[in-house]
Amino acid sequence: MKVVYHPEFQRVYTNDPAAEAGRMEAVLQVIAPHADLVTPVPALEKDIALVHTNEHLAWVKERGLHPIASLAAGAALTAARIGLGEPCFGLLRPPGHHASAGSCWGFCYYNNLAVALAALKDAGEIATAHVLDIDLHYGDGTVNIMEDQDWARVYNPEARDREGYLPEVAAELEKRSADVFAISAGFDMHQDDWGGRLSTDDYGEIGRLTASAARRNGGGVFAVLEGGYNHAVLGHNALALMRGMAQGWAG
Repeated sequence: MKVVYHPEFQRVYTNDPAAEAGRMEAVLQVIAPHADLVTPVPALEKDIALVHTNEHLAWVKERGLHPIASLAAGAALTAARIGLGEPCFGLLRPPGHHASAGSCWGFCYYNNLAVALAALKDAGEIATAHVLDIDLHYGDGTVNIMEDQDWARVYNPEARDREGYLPEVAAELEKRSADVFAISAGFDMHQDDWGGRLSTDDYGEIGRLTASAARRNGGGVFAVLEGGYNHAVLGHNALALMRGMAQGWAG
């Protein structure tokens, strides 16, 4: 599977868990034998400005974070474009789902997924999109940006236990149609991470369900990395999601 990644994502750009040294390396070590790496370029400011205010861009720039944040947004856009033709995973950071139009928190600066989808829509490459956010933490930024857009749906599963989680995801995806299905792939819900709930195999099933929905709709599918902080399991969870997406896409 194509994996969008840049060596710059290994850089420690600030003092937070998403920027911790070794996070990207831990994922690469596991997925590299199964990945065809694609190098992204930074997102254009005109694409970032589709979802963020000029004041927010200025705020990010003032803190010296625009180069890495725009590269992450560009990686998401590359993954989204590839995903229109085949499943793709964006191995990127900083994450993005806590970034709203004019503010951000939770280690996020630009909303990578929202920038990617808005850019595809602006270019006429998609008309509709569905976002499944499986991070432990509610993706408030993506909801704030996209909830009033009639062309996009953002879904954060509400189940607080493993037994209810996958049936809820399956029920949601079964009744939705879209030109592209995107996964905000936070892995901190894992049983050995902060959330303590999902198994590695569960991420594989989530990937399968999402790609199956895309195939059923004649649409695309991609995922971008959000949370996930236990380096010992992060790469295995990402690989499970990738394999599930490939399985669901193949039918």
